[in-house]
Amino acid sequence: MNWPTTADDITPEWLTTALAPRYPGVEVYAIEVVERHDLTNAHARLRVSYHDGNGAPEMLFCKLPPTDERRDQIIATGMGWREARFYAEMAPSIALRVPDAHVTLTADDGMFAILLEDLVTTGCEVSDGTWTIPADAAAGAIEDLAALHIRYDDAVRRAAEAPWVQVSRPTSDYAAPMLRFGIEHHRDRLTNAFVEIAELYLDQHDELQRLWHEGPPTIIHGDVHIGNLFLDHGRVGFLDWGIINVNTPMRDISYLMTMAMSIEDRRAHERDLLRLYLDVRKVAGATEITFADAWRAHRIHAAYNVTASCQVVTFPAGMSERRRVFADAFLARAQASLDDLDALGALRDAGLGNR
Repeated sequence: MNWPTTADDITPEWLTTALAPRYPGVEVYAIEVVERHDLTNAHARLRVSYHDGNGAPEMLFCKLPPTDERRDQIIATGMGWREARFYAEMAPSIALRVPDAHVTLTADDGMFAILLEDLVTTGCEVSDGTWTIPADAAAGAIEDLAALHIRYDDAVRRAAEAPWVQVSRPTSDYAAPMLRFGIEHHRDRLTNAFVEIAELYLDQHDELQRLWHEGPPTIIHGDVHIGNLFLDHGRVGFLDWGIINVNTPMRDISYLMTMAMSIEDRRAHERDLLRLYLDVRKVAGATEITFADAWRAHRIHAAYNVTASCQVVTFPAGMSERRRVFADAFLARAQASLDDLDALGALRDAGLGNR
């Protein structure tokens, strides 16, 4: 199959071939691109007309690599390749609500094409960044994440079922230049804690990464902020599996509470939600994490919100209003979590920043 570069390149012949393994006998005769957005990858919504649909959906959500200067860099990260493999190999066997995947194609060079359930059509809600996951839905999401973490708590099972999911070994090459730019050009928009943690990231990156990887390893989503979640009639669903990796489960739990809940709800409920998560693990017989260790990890992982905000703090000129609204809300939650949880103090207690 010839790989489409953009959604406009998806022909009826290509889509017929791509859909055929799941919908034998399908025959596409027309495709309309009804909406598109360039984010980390190129996103588009497609309306499909069939001679014979055989149950295939009229609307599809399409993910392809970006078409701008980031294309080779994004393909090289393997994010799209991992996400496609997740939908093809793991999603059918786990209990989380994730989009239904109709096409998951990968190539050895990292190229990918993913066609998913169109969440708008199926009545789901995706946040614009201004609204967040309510506390009761967050509790359900934490139970669902616990099920994922518990399933892959055992290294033998991880190796047998998902050997392609590996420990992440990030470098500072991507985030560091943007954080430095933000400090130098937009210091007035950043809190003291944010800047000090950014400086720690720049100066002691490897030590900080080791700290962020402490804890019992399992498979995690790795990026559960509000932009990668959706609500399906009150239940939280999980999008964007490109950063799936093996790490401490506290990365998921802390990140969800700090970056998917409102500041007020997180402050009011984070301790109870953390206890809920630990109770589910205990009942299932997973590797024990004490509340004291989990709370310490929660504070330490709040510091990750600085790195996660690296694109936001460049405050790029010419961004769309949609992106600006999302970015402003994202940064507000990140900076509030640093102060509320004294993330800098947690890093200092762990031996960082005392040199």
